[in-house]
Amino acid sequence: MEMTREAAGVLVQRIMDADYADDDEVNGWLDELGRALACPRDYICNLIFWPQGPGASAAEAVDRALAYQPFAL
Repeated sequence: MEMTREAAGVLVQRIMDADYADDDEVNGWLDELGRALACPRDYICNLIFWPQGPGASAAEAVDRALAYQPFAL
Protein backbone atom coordinates (compact mmCIF):
# COMPACT_ATOMS: atom_id res chain seq x y z
CA MET A 1 0.00 0.00 0.00
CA GLU A 2 1.34 3.38 -0.91
CA MET A 3 0.71 6.45 1.22
CA THR A 4 2.60 9.73 1.20
CA ARG A 5 4.16 11.07 4.37
CA GLU A 6 1.71 13.98 4.23
CA ALA A 7 -1.33 11.70 3.86
CA ALA A 8 -0.12 9.61 6.80
CA GLY A 9 0.28 12.78 8.85
CA VAL A 10 -3.27 13.86 8.07
CA LEU A 11 -4.60 10.45 9.08
CA VAL A 12 -2.56 10.41 12.30
CA GLN A 13 -3.83 13.91 13.14
CA ARG A 14 -7.42 12.77 12.63
CA ILE A 15 -6.80 9.91 15.04
CA MET A 16 -5.15 12.26 17.56
CA ASP A 17 -8.17 14.57 17.28
CA ALA A 18 -10.57 11.61 17.72
CA ASP A 19 -12.10 12.54 14.35
CA TYR A 20 -13.51 9.11 13.53
CA ALA A 21 -16.95 7.53 13.65
CA ASP A 22 -16.21 4.45 15.73
CA ASP A 23 -13.58 1.97 16.88
CA ASP A 24 -13.86 -0.04 13.67
CA GLU A 25 -12.95 2.99 11.58
CA VAL A 26 -9.93 3.94 13.71
CA ASN A 27 -8.76 0.31 13.85
CA GLY A 28 -8.89 0.15 10.06
CA TRP A 29 -6.86 3.35 9.84
CA LEU A 30 -4.28 2.00 12.28
CA ASP A 31 -3.95 -1.19 10.23
CA GLU A 32 -3.56 0.90 7.08
CA LEU A 33 -0.90 3.09 8.71
CA GLY A 34 1.01 0.05 9.94
CA ARG A 35 1.15 -1.37 6.42
CA ALA A 36 1.92 1.94 4.72
CA LEU A 37 4.63 2.96 7.18
CA ALA A 38 6.13 -0.55 7.42
CA CYS A 39 5.94 -0.79 11.18
CA PRO A 40 3.83 -2.85 13.57
CA ARG A 41 0.34 -1.56 14.23
CA ASP A 42 1.01 -1.52 17.98
CA TYR A 43 4.08 0.66 17.43
CA ILE A 44 2.14 3.34 15.57
CA CYS A 45 -0.63 3.05 18.19
CA ASN A 46 1.86 3.81 20.95
CA LEU A 47 3.25 6.77 19.02
CA ILE A 48 -0.23 8.24 18.62
CA PHE A 49 -1.88 7.49 21.95
CA TRP A 50 1.16 7.51 24.27
CA PRO A 51 3.70 9.85 22.66
CA GLN A 52 7.13 10.38 24.14
CA GLY A 53 7.36 13.90 25.45
CA PRO A 54 4.77 16.64 25.64
CA GLY A 55 3.27 18.12 22.53
CA ALA A 56 4.26 15.37 20.12
CA SER A 57 2.84 16.10 16.69
CA ALA A 58 1.34 13.89 14.02
CA ALA A 59 4.37 14.60 11.80
CA GLU A 60 6.71 13.42 14.57
CA ALA A 61 4.71 10.22 14.99
CA VAL A 62 4.94 9.55 11.25
CA ASP A 63 8.68 10.28 11.21
CA ARG A 64 9.27 7.88 14.11
CA ALA A 65 7.15 5.20 12.44
CA LEU A 66 9.10 5.60 9.19
CA ALA A 67 12.36 5.25 11.14
CA TYR A 68 11.21 2.00 12.77
CA GLN A 69 13.77 -0.78 12.58
CA PRO A 70 12.80 -4.32 13.63
CA PHE A 71 15.15 -6.07 15.99
CA ALA A 72 16.12 -9.70 16.32
CA LEU A 73 15.20 -11.53 19.49
